Amino acid sequence: MTAFWALHSNDNDPQYAALAETFRPVFARIREGAQAREQQRELLFEPLQWLKAVRFGALRVPVAAGGYGASLPQFFALLTELSAADSNITQALRGHFGFVESVLASADAGKKSRWFARLAQGDWVGNAWSEPGDAKQGTFTSQIVREGEHYRLNGKKYYTTGSLYADWINTGVSDEQGVWVNVVVNRHAEGVTVEDDWDGFGQRLTASGTTLFADAPVQAEELTRHESATSYDPAFYQLVHLATLTGIGLAAAEDVAQAVRTRTRSYSHGNGPRAAQDPQILQIVGEVYSAVYGANAIVVQGARALQQAFEAIGHAEAADRANQQAELAIAQGQTVVSALILDAVTRLFDALGASATSSAHGLDRYWRNARTLVSHNPRVYKARIVGDFAVNGTPPGYQWRIGTA
Repeated sequence: MTAFWALHSNDNDPQYAALAETFRPVFARIREGAQAREQQRELLFEPLQWLKAVRFGALRVPVAAGGYGASLPQFFALLTELSAADSNITQALRGHFGFVESVLASADAGKKSRWFARLAQGDWVGNAWSEPGDAKQGTFTSQIVREGEHYRLNGKKYYTTGSLYADWINTGVSDEQGVWVNVVVNRHAEGVTVEDDWDGFGQRLTASGTTLFADAPVQAEELTRHESATSYDPAFYQLVHLATLTGIGLAAAEDVAQAVRTRTRSYSHGNGPRAAQDPQILQIVGEVYSAVYGANAIVVQGARALQQAFEAIGHAEAADRANQQAELAIAQGQTVVSALILDAVTRLFDALGASATSSAHGLDRYWRNARTLVSHNPRVYKARIVGDFAVNGTPPGYQWRIGTA
């Protein structure tokens, strides 16, 4: 399936090799149907069940708690491989893995015990943070109100990626005093409705549409007060995008290599009787693979920075420094990876004829999916943030919000 040499993979790491042996057969099965799912808009329930069966969602859960205990470099390497199989799935699980990190970083032993058990058995967690319309930055119109020992939640969210497939939904809301709080709601509870109304031209299967809460029940133990301390969470979420982009690039590179390998027609003004013997065509294929290699190297480096931030949890000064370095490392990576992959999934068509634009081949999905991902947390701001730190020592922000100012 995947040309792992192009990823400069970690198969020489025995723990990674064991993890990969568990998951690669499932990744291969996912990739076999990826194009058909995209073209027929077949939602991801079945492939997510395959991943649930091997407890992919427990990758970062400690071994002692029933998980796989993967490091962040191991985790992101596997995420890149999954993205090469079907980037829709990685995007749909982004909120899940971000939630797992928040549990790992929590000082609440009860929360860890409760959630490690759920995650180890395969539960998925979706997200519901952004609000549509004129919602203001830093606040939520969605609100919880106390009802006896527990709470009720009312509100409307959009970009609720993955929640249609989830067992739980992690969301940010306001309490009765207007204070930002974090709650987790049972996806199948009364009063919770998830609508498949995402209409983006890319990542079509992520179910990134609307979630409605109408007096949805919230257990008191699932409420957490938001803390504004520095965190590696924003950098983590962004690196998931970069791993997904790298996987998209790898899948596209393999498809163009296969198309050139089997193409029998050639141009009279070309450089060989077949495309596979044309040096200019081979150069394009090589450049696409090189872009993927460069993108993956950045993901690997970003994962190392995040691992350092994770290991600094509980040591305030060291954690602040490590979080800052992770944020800056991945901000720099975002500007480069975005350009590399967007260029690669456009240039691959230069190695092929007009027949490659047939919708039957589905090669357009790589550009559409990559372009959609790059539009999240816009890269246009990242180089400025890095430059401001380099010149003025201005630290990066640790929480990105969208809404009216």
